[in-house]
Amino acid sequence: MTMTVLQDLFFIAVLVALSIPLGLYIYQVMDGQKVFLSRIFAPVERGVYKVCGIKADEEMRPKKYALSVLAFSLAGFVFLFLLQLLQGVLPGNPAGLPGLSWHLAFNTAASFVSNTNWQAYAGESTMSYLTQALGLTVQNFVSAATGIAVLFVLIRGFVAKQKETLGNFWVDLTRVTLYVLIPMAVIVAVILISQGVVQTLSHSSSIPLGPAASQVAIKQLGTNGGGFFGANSAFPLENPTSFSNFIETLSLLIIPAALCVTFGKAVKDNKQGRSIFTVMLILFVISLVVITISEQGNMEGKEAVNGVGASALWGASTTAASNGAVNATPDSFTAFGGMVMMFLMQLGEIVFGGVGSGLYGMLAFVMLTVFIAGLMVGRTPEYLGKKIEPYDMKMVCLLILAPPLLTLLGAAAAVLMPGARGWLNNSGAHGFSEILYAFTSMANNNGSAFAGFEANTVFTNVVGGVIMLLVRFIPILATIFLAGNLSKKKNVAAGEGTLSTSNATFVGLLIGVILIIGALSFLPALALGPIADFFTTH
Repeated sequence: MTMTVLQDLFFIAVLVALSIPLGLYIYQVMDGQKVFLSRIFAPVERGVYKVCGIKADEEMRPKKYALSVLAFSLAGFVFLFLLQLLQGVLPGNPAGLPGLSWHLAFNTAASFVSNTNWQAYAGESTMSYLTQALGLTVQNFVSAATGIAVLFVLIRGFVAKQKETLGNFWVDLTRVTLYVLIPMAVIVAVILISQGVVQTLSHSSSIPLGPAASQVAIKQLGTNGGGFFGANSAFPLENPTSFSNFIETLSLLIIPAALCVTFGKAVKDNKQGRSIFTVMLILFVISLVVITISEQGNMEGKEAVNGVGASALWGASTTAASNGAVNATPDSFTAFGGMVMMFLMQLGEIVFGGVGSGLYGMLAFVMLTVFIAGLMVGRTPEYLGKKIEPYDMKMVCLLILAPPLLTLLGAAAAVLMPGARGWLNNSGAHGFSEILYAFTSMANNNGSAFAGFEANTVFTNVVGGVIMLLVRFIPILATIFLAGNLSKKKNVAAGEGTLSTSNATFVGLLIGVILIIGALSFLPALALGPIADFFTTH
């Protein structure tokens, strides 16, 4: 247990230490400043703009920015859908794998375009090398870049003063991909290859091979989570050593953590970034402690090289970070350990969360907390010098309420299906937990699974795919139009009655609001699932 505590403390210390310089670097990139990689990537960036006909200095209004996000995502969805259907007749398929069924191709395309990376298949026996590299890995980059781009739209909304435009989506997408995601993915991929993660175009009928390291790196960094192999990072050729496990776990949280620093720098108030980071870290540490204690002595479903400590740390990180990659089987976690992982997702993936999406989700909770506090004292709520008005709160409610609503609707629909029992490895409360976990994962853009739920059915593929798309793009559109409304407002000078959003009192209030919203939304479902499972198995 002592070694586990020391491991966790070391992990958090490294995470905090690395997030500061990375956060400042991301701010410089998105602010258009020269960075140390400009000499390499600036010519490439200009070339991309020239080839694509992009005017880098042309800014977009909210509607145009939103349409650009949707058009780009739709193009990626159609391309990936067709690539999967046709992979049987395309090159880069040494195993001769056939094309996918239409419903599995739809689900997978929806999953990777939405940054969910839910997998109803085993990669090594379903996807060709071409599909994995040109389809899935590309979406790992661009769906992550889209999330960060939308976050910066919201940041500009807070910073702008009576402005109608919010930046250029194509510029934001290009900069994040070139200067942040590609260099970091290369570094992580090289480290993983040095540890034995496979990276080859060769094929073997006995040992699963392929260009895995390059996909594993960005699946972790971009909070994607889709494994190259079916067992994900519990597979030795995807995560072979203790050091590779540490690097992959760190990669889960490093960009979401760094974006808190970026936010503070961008709004010219580092205390705001620190307060949000503090809230995320407190919720993460509490979750980690509960999972670790719950799993003591339970090695079922865990790799010996990782043990309970590293498995618990990964479990907390992957469900906090909207990633979904696994290094152990969540279905084998204890009832309380699995429940905490589930609840981290049900909070809306805001405890670090997805790259970009986690922070703009957390900012929605910040604005809700400010609004509630304003009502309590009879003042018009303000945040970062902007008055929070009815239109803003409508967008905030869409951001906060879409995931829990779609989670519960999806789980309820699945339970009512006549063949639901045949999709489960377990009956009773644990079986319901498997269904609830699956739709919690899909409806919060996580992608992990209990592994006791048969996901490759027409119902789950179609309904799950639709849910993943809705829960990704409803909050994105709400964030963009929220930012557009904020950017048009005047800045209001802080007065004596202005609520401080950077002190300990606000941190506590924000944590309380987050937990209350989560509990009100999911306590009945959790009572029927993991809580009942705990009492019926002890």
